[in-house]
Amino acid sequence: MADRHEHARPNRRGWRAAAVAAAVLVAGCSGSSSAKDGTTGTTGPAISAADPDGDGATVPPGGALPTDAECAARVVAAPEVRAVNAEFNATRGSQKAIPEPWLNRVTGDFSGTTDEILQWGACKWGVDLDLVRAQAAKESYWDMTAAGDFTADVAACAPGHAVGADGEDGQCPESIGLLQVRYQYHGPPAGRNTWPEAARSTAYNVDYTYAIWRSCYEGDLTWLNATDKGGEYAAGDGWSCIGVWFSGRWLTEPARTYIEAVRTYRDDRIWETSSFENAG
Repeated sequence: MADRHEHARPNRRGWRAAAVAAAVLVAGCSGSSSAKDGTTGTTGPAISAADPDGDGATVPPGGALPTDAECAARVVAAPEVRAVNAEFNATRGSQKAIPEPWLNRVTGDFSGTTDEILQWGACKWGVDLDLVRAQAAKESYWDMTAAGDFTADVAACAPGHAVGADGEDGQCPESIGLLQVRYQYHGPPAGRNTWPEAARSTAYNVDYTYAIWRSCYEGDLTWLNATDKGGEYAAGDGWSCIGVWFSGRWLTEPARTYIEAVRTYRDDRIWETSSFENAG
């Protein structure tokens, strides 16, 4: 893909500082967004029960989420735009019983085209589908072979990606796949047995990512108020939780920049453009 690096996600560094605090998610659910208009400082609406995108799919904090099977039944057939994903898309994940709120629900038990998998994951975790499509475009341009967050720290290398093996001299990638799951904070080094599924199964990569989003959206990540932040963390602000995936922080400038980039991709519906479809 000639222009992959032009569209690839920037190198994330925020999770490194947040690793200790994020190692164990705090169970429970806190209150609603602190601002009267349903936002906590982002430009534009937060994802909320008000469903600003009108797709009826956003499940508010505390709401019941559909099952794997229910979401599989709701998927609408969609063509494949990334032939490189074929093997990953056909590989189902499995329940790893990660002993943390929401993560114990992750299975990756679905197969289909890339868009069909994104539909399934958005349904399972009650996230606006177009936001999921946009974030996957920002992270990898829908390419499961994408690798990012290159480092010289050998201990942080994602399994199967030795130093220098991915075209960066003296470095290896920490993050892998459609949503760029980062090994040292979302894998065995953090006590989560997500590998090798996070790297081998598109559905698992998506399923795990939005379990993290849901935990943030439900108000479980209370440690976000004990570190650098650009506002008060609270449940019900889905856009700001998108920023947390990138920066490991609540509404800091890097998080806001990332949020706006994802929002732009969503508003432009970049996955429907000819340049996107011809990129793989």
